[in-house]
Amino acid sequence: MEHIRELARVAQGGDAARDALILNSWRRCMGDHRLDPAVLRPAVIVEERELREHRDAMEELLRTARFGVEALYRQVAGLGYVLLLTDNQGITVDYIGDEATTDYLREAGLYLGADWNEARAGTNGVGTCIATGEALTVHQTDHFDATHIPLSCTVAPIFDPIGNLSAVLDISALQSPREKSSQFLALQIVKSFAHRIETANLIRASSRSWMVKLTSNQALAEVDTEFVLVLDSSGRITGFNQHARSLLAEEMQTNWRGATRALGRPVSDFFECEIDSLTRFATTSAIERNVIRLSATGRSLFIQVVPPTTIRVRHTPTPMEECKLPLPLKAVAGDEPSVQRNLKKLARLINTNMSILVSGETGTGKEFLAKAIHQSSARARGPFIPVNCAALPDSLIESELFGYESHTFTGASTKGKKGLIREAHGGTLFLDEIGDMPLSLQTRLLRVLAEREVTPVGGSRPVAVDMRVIAATHQDLLALVRLGRFREDLYFRLNGATILLPPLRERSDLSWIIAQLLETRGAGTPRTLTDEALVVLAAYAWPGNFRELVNVLDFASAVASGTSIGVDDLPEQVFRNIGLQAARSSDQDSSSREVEHLKEDLRRANWNISAAARQMGVDRTTLHRRMRRLGVALPPRAL
Repeated sequence: MEHIRELARVAQGGDAARDALILNSWRRCMGDHRLDPAVLRPAVIVEERELREHRDAMEELLRTARFGVEALYRQVAGLGYVLLLTDNQGITVDYIGDEATTDYLREAGLYLGADWNEARAGTNGVGTCIATGEALTVHQTDHFDATHIPLSCTVAPIFDPIGNLSAVLDISALQSPREKSSQFLALQIVKSFAHRIETANLIRASSRSWMVKLTSNQALAEVDTEFVLVLDSSGRITGFNQHARSLLAEEMQTNWRGATRALGRPVSDFFECEIDSLTRFATTSAIERNVIRLSATGRSLFIQVVPPTTIRVRHTPTPMEECKLPLPLKAVAGDEPSVQRNLKKLARLINTNMSILVSGETGTGKEFLAKAIHQSSARARGPFIPVNCAALPDSLIESELFGYESHTFTGASTKGKKGLIREAHGGTLFLDEIGDMPLSLQTRLLRVLAEREVTPVGGSRPVAVDMRVIAATHQDLLALVRLGRFREDLYFRLNGATILLPPLRERSDLSWIIAQLLETRGAGTPRTLTDEALVVLAAYAWPGNFRELVNVLDFASAVASGTSIGVDDLPEQVFRNIGLQAARSSDQDSSSREVEHLKEDLRRANWNISAAARQMGVDRTTLHRRMRRLGVALPPRAL
């Protein structure tokens, strides 16, 4: 009630012992947003579909921010903080927190999908940061809505290259000391990491432009990217990070918002340097010897100029100009468009640590793709550790994955066990059938992915792990999330990139796949497939996908009398298909002629199978299969 009375005094024109940012936010809540301070509003978590839309809209920034977010959480996790990354509408698109308090965090809104827009939630860290563009701490009773009074939220904005707010980085605590000053260090840390993420995103987005890097710290000149400006080919400013924006604001004698007017102006308007002479700073000489002065303030800064990457004119590739995929990825598919699109996407992500989720029916080649990703990456010399989550019994999966200390349980090794996660250090961990992982272990896995540390069963000290995680499933994980059988936060942690492998019956590169399999599985004798046999295989539905195809080709290769595999060498199963029957009967005249020719050969041999096979130059088994396929039976007198 005291909090509500304080808000009422401010609404009536009174004052309070609060920061100006907080007081102005309270006034906006009551004046502009028409929020009633006496109404308590529970946290709002948006629907799964809406969350996906918000995440997709900032996919590139999410990818850049992911490693900064994880690094920040490792620094503050032991202090009881939760980390949120929201978009510019206040929707939480990434989250890392202590899984032991998940229910409390979700109830408090410190969770994936939480909506922290000021117009709905009142004064809060994220919403007020979006409204003002300022880094700040909203501590306990600073919150407008009394529901959020237990929280302390410290935030910093992340801007895009032209100065628009893109995201907010937030570290929040469910409990904290009463004094707001206790969050001073948290504010400095979150501002530092927001700057790093913002600058990394600017550099990524501007690789084809000139970049000017400036710093005031000579000792850290080589590693501290304090101010960054982006220039076009004529030397006009086209982008900046927030520190550089504030630097230009000083020159223009305006606030940082007014510095947006610097966009489009020549860089020489602000520095004592002509555009043509900037290139002398693009040398490999030590940056501490390159100094430039600001025109208005006379401030000196150390400068480094980075030229744009080479720009190649785009053209339509000829058939000989294949996409430059790593060789292992090239071996995944032929000219199947949907798979090729995914492979090109993977090629761009190949040397990131981003988790990848591969989905598709059983037998569509998910593990083969995972191995190709591993072999194409800089981790190729490290281990590839496959784990079938469906095959490990619940009683063993925890110790198998996370390892254990010596004498942890009856039957445990006296030396302990590293566990499969630690075995994957320096390489790739492939979690097959991730949808079958027990919920209790999903929680532990989420912590490993967030903190890149694993604590063995029975252990107390976490061990750092450096690995890439690729997960695979034949199930609809979002459906499992809705049923409460799969953690939503783990799903979004795993699907940094999602790849769907189509079933074999839907692929247009079947002939290429068959040729590759025949080439790699031939036991010293290269095999080929006749056109007629390919038509048969193309009409089959392949319920077992690649596994079934491999078995069919192995059978056909074993029974074929020559190097060519014909229709008669195929197993009976591929003829049990409605679509196939239609394909086989599409040319009745040709089939009838084949029946007559076979009957003539048999009559000439007096219906003696062995003699007919010798005359035709085939095995007796091949002749029997041909007779069954064409419906030719021995006459009663020949039986």
